[in-house]
Amino acid sequence: MKAAVVCANEDVQYLDYEEPQVSPGMVKIKVKASGICGSDIPRVLHHGVHFYPIVLGHEFSGDVVEVGEGVTKVKVGDRVTGAPLLPCLKCDDCQNGNYSLCKHYSFIGSRQQGSNADYVVIPERNTVPFDKSISYEQGAMFEPSTVALHGLMQNDYKGGEYVAVLGCGTIGIFTMQWAKILGSKKVVVFDISDERLALATKLGADEVVNTSKEDFLKSAMEITGGKGYGYVFETAGQVPTMHMAFELAGNKSHVCFIGTPHVDLAFTPKMWENMNRKEFKLTGSWMSYSAPFPGREWELTAHYFATGQLKFDPQFIFKKIPMSQAQEAFQMFKTPGLVQGRILLVNED
Repeated sequence: MKAAVVCANEDVQYLDYEEPQVSPGMVKIKVKASGICGSDIPRVLHHGVHFYPIVLGHEFSGDVVEVGEGVTKVKVGDRVTGAPLLPCLKCDDCQNGNYSLCKHYSFIGSRQQGSNADYVVIPERNTVPFDKSISYEQGAMFEPSTVALHGLMQNDYKGGEYVAVLGCGTIGIFTMQWAKILGSKKVVVFDISDERLALATKLGADEVVNTSKEDFLKSAMEITGGKGYGYVFETAGQVPTMHMAFELAGNKSHVCFIGTPHVDLAFTPKMWENMNRKEFKLTGSWMSYSAPFPGREWELTAHYFATGQLKFDPQFIFKKIPMSQAQEAFQMFKTPGLVQGRILLVNED
């Protein structure tokens, strides 16, 4: 088969590559679309892979073309995506259903061959079938949706409150949609980009706030009658939004950091005291899995994508690029601010 193979730092070559074979309990998928995740960028551009050569790709969709002995969950012809985590299933965390916290895991597309290829083979339990009314492009966007929903689950989300979503990237917009689907009083999305905020409004945000404006915090608090937000979700992984979360939280609020910071994060004593004085609960969220594996995050994404209540928009996709041009696709990330949204690597029939 052909695959986009990372041969060295900044060197992705479209090569003949050994085609993976099906064994008992495994499923072979003909890949239609494979997204470039933010975590893939340092792997290619900053010596971030575990070994060379490697085929990356863990946000994908395609068709089942072969199933191994004993497989009953899917059949040839099914349209599927795949949950990329391969937990050990034996450690205490796995036994308690906390697969995201497994320390003995493997991962499709970083520790073993991924989906930037003609075919990928994954365990039956990792397959997630979805309705054929859902496009392959949308099918490759399951993982950001599941990451968002996992954050709500981690934050003990129960609806009925004002919700603040900080950051208007793909995960932020999915977080906003899940908060609405599961019963928010009002969801307010915060970002510095009017274009991204317009997309959030299009997809259902009740109100949006541009945080580049001087008086944004006053306006944001007025929306809640000065009480603050019952649930706050930080999805950008940026220092200003992480500080902002502490300001926007109301008394007894639930605050969840879905975003991951990439620089040092510091709070002044006064900023940190917000948590003490408001007695809000702060939690983190990591990946997107629950019991039974891969979890309700994946099951509900398939359901609500199919009903249309969880919306996909073409603006999520920055470009669709042939798999053979993966090298050019990764080079785009070297220009700051150029890539706005997902790049999908697509296999042409």
